[in-house]
Order: sequence, then C-alpha cells, then structure tokens
Amino acid sequence: MTSKKRFDSVWDALEDTPGEAANMKARASLMIAIAERIKAEGLTQAEAAKRLGVTQPRVSDLMRGKIDLFSLDMLVNMLAQAGLRVDISVHEGAAA
Repeated sequence: MTSKKRFDSVWDALEDTPGEAANMKARASLMIAIAERIKAEGLTQAEAAKRLGVTQPRVSDLMRGKIDLFSLDMLVNMLAQAGLRVDISVHEGAAA
C-alpha cells in the first residue's frame, strides 16, 4: 500500500520549496482580485488596460491566468491602479 501525501494547496504540491509555493499563492490571489474587479465593473480589456497602466495583451494574460508572466511587484501596482489595497499578514508556518 502506498501512502498519499496531502498538501494544503496545489502550489504546495507543484513548487519545489515552501517559498516558491507562497509566492505563487500570493500572485494567484492578487490576480484573482484584479480579474474580479475588472469583471465587476464590466470593463473591456482595453478599458482595464488603460486604467491599470498596462497593455491590452497584458490584461488578456491576466484574465487567462498566465501567472508566470506576472511578478508580485507588478500585481501590487496593478491593484493600486484598480483602486484596491493589499494588506499583508504573516503567520507561523509548518516546519519545512
């Protein structure tokens, strides 16, 4: 019988280190928040691009979940342009 390892998130299963998994989780959360704002306001990709200070193809990449194309820094800047704010909290983690 083989034992199955359980993960807290898909990123924990996919990434090599806890740090890489945390980075991906953060980027995914920020991308979702931006995409939800775009949808909630009914913006076209061109309108969203203008508001976010990026090109329409960048908005397309964001809406299609191309997470590898966005840094945390870029996403924080886009959130601010969208009128959103990022709050960071730090918690005890499991030992690596």
